[in-house]
Amino acid sequence: MSRAEIAAFRFGFGLPDTGGDTAEALLAQVQGPDVAAERWPSYGVAEVLLVMLALREARAMAAGAPEDKATKKAQRRAIKAGNALSIRGAQAAVARAVGGPGFRERLVRFWADHFTVVPRSRTERAWPAALVEDAIRPHVGGHFGEMLQAVVTHPAMLLYLDQAQALGPNSKRGARRGKGLNENLARELLELHTLGVGSGYGQEDVRQLAELLTGLTVVPDRGFAFDPGRAEPGAEVVLGVEYDGKGVEPVLEALGDLAIRPETARHIARKLAVHFVSDEPDAGLVGAMADAWTGTGGDLQAVAEAMLAQPAAWEPEAGKARQPFEFVAASLRALGLGGDEVMGMAEGPFLRLVIDPMAGMGQTWDGAPGPDGWPEAAGDWITPQGMAARITWAMEVPGLLATPLPDAAEVAARALGGRASERLSWAIRAAESRREALGLVFAAPEFNRR
Repeated sequence: MSRAEIAAFRFGFGLPDTGGDTAEALLAQVQGPDVAAERWPSYGVAEVLLVMLALREARAMAAGAPEDKATKKAQRRAIKAGNALSIRGAQAAVARAVGGPGFRERLVRFWADHFTVVPRSRTERAWPAALVEDAIRPHVGGHFGEMLQAVVTHPAMLLYLDQAQALGPNSKRGARRGKGLNENLARELLELHTLGVGSGYGQEDVRQLAELLTGLTVVPDRGFAFDPGRAEPGAEVVLGVEYDGKGVEPVLEALGDLAIRPETARHIARKLAVHFVSDEPDAGLVGAMADAWTGTGGDLQAVAEAMLAQPAAWEPEAGKARQPFEFVAASLRALGLGGDEVMGMAEGPFLRLVIDPMAGMGQTWDGAPGPDGWPEAAGDWITPQGMAARITWAMEVPGLLATPLPDAAEVAARALGGRASERLSWAIRAAESRREALGLVFAAPEFNRR
């Protein structure tokens, strides 16, 4: 297998790919303007807030006239607008994966999973894509601390982990209402987003960080805000460091400190290596990435460069399984579709042919099982049910997306290169129909592993 093929499969969304086969070429994708976002636009918090405001007004109307048809219609219209935003965000994500620079888009999806948010009701469906657009995409080539601060102060995260309603027990509002402390965001920050499990923090650190985070909230007309009436008064001590002061600055300071701790470097370096390279990554690879993190204060380009410089990152063995999103994006790319074609699809066909099938494969769009995101182990994806769904998609959907149906041998050569086995080539020749032959390409082990 050539180095270009390794780069396309391991660090991108597969062949055909023009991203290059050197570390320099892959890193160049992360530098400069975000051309994929410009070409296939999504949306941010401002557009979601307009929908939320319309829904709030509709509910206020319904409170006064619950049986009125006009109020019910206004609520349905607001919910529909939120759904339409969510679908637009999904189309943009797929379009960018299919037509954009593969390594950059893979990094975006990694960080979107690392900072998972899941809509808990149909009125919140538009929030996850806004978090990606506002807080993740701008920082994939920057410093982790800046990304962390952007994520933690984003309405999507504050709403998902109930921080928007949190009250300091001794704050003005907390003391009046007798409310306890909400530790959700603080716990996930330490356990998932930064230090990692077993890294030495204790329950008191969680509590102190939770007290420090009080005051972070969401207001309908402008999104993130700091409410001093919710904030726990006094200083907090997290991991032996005291944070004191007014407003959001002590919070940002604590997040900046968490971002550069060696525990954070080791935790996320290993997670990156697991995602891109191996379920059991080489210790030297992880160590080099962690060293780059600590040496640069969490410069994510430097960490990526350290990963790509290690020989272990370029081993030819395809030990990882493509997750359903990667499988579908790689299939669309192999069929010759581009980002424009994806964005041009009507909502119904896009959902029916692209998004909904992922759920059958085990990965519901914006539906991770919890704040820890999706699993990485190949065994979690290569299951009887998941493979049955992939095979069904491979046999039925390509003919609905690409007309006329392309020649399977040509698709195999374009999508697999030197990875195509003689066994697969024989099966393609022996297939009874062009449809069946093409399905064999997408169902093949060499297509489903990276």
